[in-house]
Amino acid sequence: MSVMDTRQLQTLLAIVQHGGFAAAAREVHLTASAVSQQISALEEEIGAPLFDRSRRPPALTAKGAEMVRSARTILQLVHEARAAPGGGAVRGTLAIGSLRTGAQSILPRALATLRPLYPELTFRMRIGMSEELMNEVATGQLDAALVADHVAVPPSLYWTEVVKEMLVVITPPGTLSRSLAEVVRSIPYIRYRTQVPLARQIDTEIARLGAAPEQVVSVNTMTSVIGCVQAGLGFAIVPYAVLQDAITASLGWFPFGNPPIHRRLGIVQSPHSTRGEVLVRLSEAVREAGRPRDDHD
Repeated sequence: MSVMDTRQLQTLLAIVQHGGFAAAAREVHLTASAVSQQISALEEEIGAPLFDRSRRPPALTAKGAEMVRSARTILQLVHEARAAPGGGAVRGTLAIGSLRTGAQSILPRALATLRPLYPELTFRMRIGMSEELMNEVATGQLDAALVADHVAVPPSLYWTEVVKEMLVVITPPGTLSRSLAEVVRSIPYIRYRTQVPLARQIDTEIARLGAAPEQVVSVNTMTSVIGCVQAGLGFAIVPYAVLQDAITASLGWFPFGNPPIHRRLGIVQSPHSTRGEVLVRLSEAVREAGRPRDDHD
């Protein structure tokens, strides 16, 4: 299969994943016209339409759905063939996805552990939402990804838990309150507002616990959440991992929930990956990096 053919398949999957030609064009960094040309060329090659263009947005035909399944298999095989070591030292690039909060400290520390073990291996990190990262593992664009557990894992992949971390309430410097009820009565709430499992889990638990905090700010990055708390705007609920650096040292914190509520993170990968040995080491390194620092002492 030529390079151009491979790109056509990647474009096809991007259209399906992102819901249309225009969205796919932005994702694969092509013009909408170029995307249409690639799909037309692919349709001409197989001799059948892949999309019903009378519908808006265009919908996959039966042949299109069949081609999507084939494209995922082909791209996975191409990716693994390129990544397969030829004997000796492990070389090439390990492409790893991570949800945002995992990429702040857990995954970088894990890669620092792997680096001496595989000095000729380079790493490419892709930050995104759990659902899209799993799709990219399934299509061979990523070797593995660190994702949350509240998402459906495709049958072609498997998910292994590596981190179980406590959620904590963080409060501005100088705050004396040490219970959620006290904090809710006296301090506004900084909401982590984004369509990721962590945000959904926090919203669900807040509602379940019967808390009704006054929401003063909603932001869609964890860095901004921390910044708002540091500035004294209010309290927030975050994974314990974000406390493990100097930036958050001045903040007060206590466990969220009684008993404390946790979230689980895992490594998702293909069972047929040729990077099996490296991914086992990666899982071990992430598991170690995700432990509270106090446990290392």
